[in-house]
Amino acid sequence: FSIIRKDNIMYLSLSWRNLWRNKKRTVIASASIFFAVLLAVLMRSGQHGSYAYMIHSSAKLFTGYLQVQGKGYWENRSLDKSISLPAAQIDSLAEIPHVTSVTPRLEAFALISHKANTKVAEVIGIDPAVEDSMTGLRSRIAAGEYLTRDAGGLLIGQGLAEVLNAGVGDSLVLYGQGYHGQIAAARLPVTGILKLPFPSMNNSLVYLSLPNAQNVFSAYGRITSLAIMVDNIRHLTAVENSIAARLKNKYTIMTWDEMMPDLVQNIELDNASGIIMLIILYIVIAFGVFGTVMMMTSERVKEFGILISVGMKKLKLIWVTTIETIFISFLGVVFGFLGSIPLIYYLHYNPIYFTGEAAKAYETLGIEPIMNFSTDPGIFFSQSLVVLIIALTTALYPLFFVSRLKPVKAIHG
Repeated sequence: FSIIRKDNIMYLSLSWRNLWRNKKRTVIASASIFFAVLLAVLMRSGQHGSYAYMIHSSAKLFTGYLQVQGKGYWENRSLDKSISLPAAQIDSLAEIPHVTSVTPRLEAFALISHKANTKVAEVIGIDPAVEDSMTGLRSRIAAGEYLTRDAGGLLIGQGLAEVLNAGVGDSLVLYGQGYHGQIAAARLPVTGILKLPFPSMNNSLVYLSLPNAQNVFSAYGRITSLAIMVDNIRHLTAVENSIAARLKNKYTIMTWDEMMPDLVQNIELDNASGIIMLIILYIVIAFGVFGTVMMMTSERVKEFGILISVGMKKLKLIWVTTIETIFISFLGVVFGFLGSIPLIYYLHYNPIYFTGEAAKAYETLGIEPIMNFSTDPGIFFSQSLVVLIIALTTALYPLFFVSRLKPVKAIHG
């Protein structure tokens, strides 16, 4: 056993020295693997980061990661399916670990009129302070003032204000159907105008304070949904189970993917195309690394021929060249892994902003046109492992090359 151990140490030492006899060749080979890891991590991080940002952005602006609703509400969006939750129960949900905000809303549709102009709009009753903590609504005020809890006015999207030709201080007539078929009618002043991120929101949203909305729609003490945000999507299932246990299945609990199926479908479609692109990248990487290894092997034909001629067995030479390939592979992968970390973290904190047609494509999905990058450790490890396997597979070429080598021919070139 001691002889075997000494032989192995000798082969390792010989392989390591062989690498640095020709530093340029070793650096080129390792660099090809280094950039392969960098590209693979960059591509997958961009995909996962974009998906996570899409989900978070949409959940934050629209539905939350979870919603508590009345049974059957989501199918017809009727105020008759609204619910009444005690403040103590809402507070208890906010105390669940990983829950960052619990936002009550009363949503309905109504005709909004100003002089001769009329448009159908979505009216949302909100708790101004809680809504701002979730969506940052206060920062989107373009003119006028933000709502207070007891405000009797309303906030209106900039696009809708232009359609109605209304400004701050103008009174709008709201007309629709309230709780249990009662008439909802009110004349309310415009407190502020919002510049919302997407045309679909800008042209159709009206915000009232929650008590005011409950009064207008005769839904006293009632809400249509409770939007819940969590600190990380990985905790979503645990939070959902905790909420279900506290509410004892009296209400429907919906997750973001159930409420936004179009977004899920777009992510799945993009992920499928992303995997195809990743496979193509792996093929390019494989050919690049293989080409480098083939070049290294071809350069050493005469060296191999002399070694075999002076008595070195082919099996031992194969073992030495295999160890060399393993060393080069590990060097490239380790430095690629370490080099990708600062790059991905920089891109994570400095995301890429899209413009032009790409930005419009994102906005049609209700998503801000930003490409973010994920810092999930699993991406670094998985992509480094795949590239390492590809690089180690190329060790088969020196193996077959040496096994078929004829010393005389090799020495004469």
